[in-house]
Amino acid sequence: MNAEHLDPATVEIVRRRLEAIAEEMQAVMLRSAVSPIVREANDASASLFLPDGTLIAQSVSLPLLLGALMPAVARMVREFPVAEMRPGDVLLMNDPYDGGTHIPDVSLMVPVFAEGRVIALAGAIVHHQDLGGMTPGSLPTTATEIFQEGLRLPPLRWRRDGVIDAQVARIIALNTRTPDALFWDLDAQIACCDLAAARLEELAGRHGAGPLTAMMAELVRRAEAATRAAIRAIPDGSWTYEDALDNDGVELDRPVPIRVRVTVAGDEMRFDFTGTAPQVRGPVNAAPAGVMAGCFFALRAITGPNIPNNGGCARPLEVILPEGSLLNPQMPAALNARTGTVKLVTNAILGALAGALPDRIPAANSGCSTVMALSGRRPDGSAWVVTEVLSGGSGGSLLGPGVNGVSTDVGNTMNLPVEAMETDAPVRVHHLRVRRGSGGTGRHPGGAGIDREYEVLRGPLTLTFRGERHSHAARGSAGGRDGRLAEAWVIRADGAREEVRSKLTTVLNTGDRLRMGTAGAGGWGTPT
Repeated sequence: MNAEHLDPATVEIVRRRLEAIAEEMQAVMLRSAVSPIVREANDASASLFLPDGTLIAQSVSLPLLLGALMPAVARMVREFPVAEMRPGDVLLMNDPYDGGTHIPDVSLMVPVFAEGRVIALAGAIVHHQDLGGMTPGSLPTTATEIFQEGLRLPPLRWRRDGVIDAQVARIIALNTRTPDALFWDLDAQIACCDLAAARLEELAGRHGAGPLTAMMAELVRRAEAATRAAIRAIPDGSWTYEDALDNDGVELDRPVPIRVRVTVAGDEMRFDFTGTAPQVRGPVNAAPAGVMAGCFFALRAITGPNIPNNGGCARPLEVILPEGSLLNPQMPAALNARTGTVKLVTNAILGALAGALPDRIPAANSGCSTVMALSGRRPDGSAWVVTEVLSGGSGGSLLGPGVNGVSTDVGNTMNLPVEAMETDAPVRVHHLRVRRGSGGTGRHPGGAGIDREYEVLRGPLTLTFRGERHSHAARGSAGGRDGRLAEAWVIRADGAREEVRSKLTTVLNTGDRLRMGTAGAGGWGTPT
């Protein structure tokens, strides 16, 4: 069916229906998962794709995972051609060097059939609590190669004709400290994709598989055209920005620079990361899938919310990632701590674009997504892992002050409630509060970070702490001041204090405390 024969009203209705299906997928996954980082913090995302792997609709969820799901689905389609798929199939993968981001993020995909053929793909990605490696939670801050980070899964068939591959299940079970939670969360991913398949089959029954396919292709074409129009509204030119990670987790005194040049030419845009640091020894390297997620978010942030959020939006964008760099590392570089790297990549892109759009781009967000994993053993000997993501503030802007204690840019996780942490781990949370005065001053100040303190009630526990902005502050804009640096301390039961220099793996014993304050964001405009 040609585009000119499609009814515009029906196409828009289908668009909204596809978005609603993606949202329903997300809700089912969050309600069904058992791990606190999923059910409470929402560290998961769901999307719909065309049979060739082109994104067609996303849930309103975590941009980092939404963007990373796109190359993962495309990779699974290359490994398992659509023509060979059957009803009841489930595919999955997590390999960061083959379309994934980091090992805890497992992408899963289900083909959707109508009228005897695949008309779409339903995908879901979840941060799983543990997939092996040298520390519980699979986020070792001192890893120097990927083999220390956990189990790598190439694209594989998890289920065929509705039956799970028992051998694959055994391999995974033997390489995780928390097999029950992992399989439960995988089932949550499958449940949300199966629901999407049922909803799409209903939609195809209403419109016909052929017309529905044509309308989905038209939505992609429209998104590309609208994105190109939005880019044309930006002045042509080239702008640069530089930021830096505190360190790589291994060499703690050496900052890791991130540089980007953003170029706008007509209806196309290029993000060139030439000049960014070479790959490093520690695990802050980022696989291209994660970097592309940050680039896709930045592009969508400046082109407006009314464009259909699908693969057509990315077609006017070129991204240059030098091989062997921090953002395109070669095997076997470690890369589990890529979150902070991708957040600073996103901040750098927006910071560069402030040169073209000074009234639209806020000051720098806090740029941190502090990840803390606690783990230990229950009285019966079974292992537990609880991962928490702590936020900073959002940057001030022409429109007003930044927001305190909020997950920004590619992050969109919720805070883990105190009650959930104290239920799942033997700790007491002494306080959770806004870190007053940590946002940069300005006409519109930056959002403040948060303060949180934990006390271990029953040790020993393993702590993995992965932070950022302990050495390099979030910059103000248009005369606004920088945000306050992050800080963290381990306070031992005997009163001894140990500074956490943004990344740490250690053991906490009964009575020990962890106290942290996340970074504030930059202020906007000269302070009055």
